[in-house]
Amino acid sequence: MIVFPNCKINLGLHILNKRADGYHNLETVFYPVPLMDALEIITTNKNENASSIGVQFSSSGAIPEIPAEENTCLKAYRILKKDFPQLPAITMHLHKIIPSGAGLGGGSADGAFTLTLLNKKFCLNLSFEKLMQYALRLGSDCPFFILNKPCIATGRGEILKEIDLNLSPYKFLLVNPGITINTAHAFSNITPAIPDQPVKEIIRKPIESWKEHLTNNFEKTVFIKFPEIKSIKDNLYHSGAIYASLSGSGSSVFGIFRKEEIISYTFPEHYFIKELNCKLK
Repeated sequence: MIVFPNCKINLGLHILNKRADGYHNLETVFYPVPLMDALEIITTNKNENASSIGVQFSSSGAIPEIPAEENTCLKAYRILKKDFPQLPAITMHLHKIIPSGAGLGGGSADGAFTLTLLNKKFCLNLSFEKLMQYALRLGSDCPFFILNKPCIATGRGEILKEIDLNLSPYKFLLVNPGITINTAHAFSNITPAIPDQPVKEIIRKPIESWKEHLTNNFEKTVFIKFPEIKSIKDNLYHSGAIYASLSGSGSSVFGIFRKEEIISYTFPEHYFIKELNCKLK
């Protein structure tokens, strides 16, 4: 059985305050984007050797350099295996397309889609609410990929409210320069503050007004440390973007363009660049 975990972008991102548990309260809009990894899970044959956790895991493509125990797909299997010991040994292959450490939630999507795939394949009969609870144990933005619809996210990013936001008349240009930004370090350089206008109000306004009002708090510190990333945003506006922004804590930058517009741009050859429709198929 194969699924295709998609990524997300952030439309606006305000860091409001630091919590007693060390996390930050934030507000943002998560919007699903049709840039996808591929995840396959099959039951392991009895004569094959799975690992000690019951998974024969392999990966290909843009593979992040992380220890196996930090892989969200394996974490998802372990979480379910603890509560459902009847889960059989499996063979899992992940093909990575979504850049890692790029503010696109690729790893979170892989973990959340693993939960839903295991639930379906092995008839665990988990409710939507229960899947959301398991996803939160994987990471703050993992529950979004269970819902996987445009929504306002608050709290740590796990409190989700679906919104009516249709960007299908537009297209994205997604640009990643191959720079990995440590999320914890990015948060440490942020000065939390309550904005004059919340994201949920700004997002209701015409998209042409977003350039002046819809901000990502990480841009100031990220752009100072990595001027190359600021140049990407500037270039997107120069190419005719209606709105452009850093996604998450970076390093990916996206521009929103009218669908009929032919985008002319110049970026270094090693950049990851994708032109995408503004809705999932």
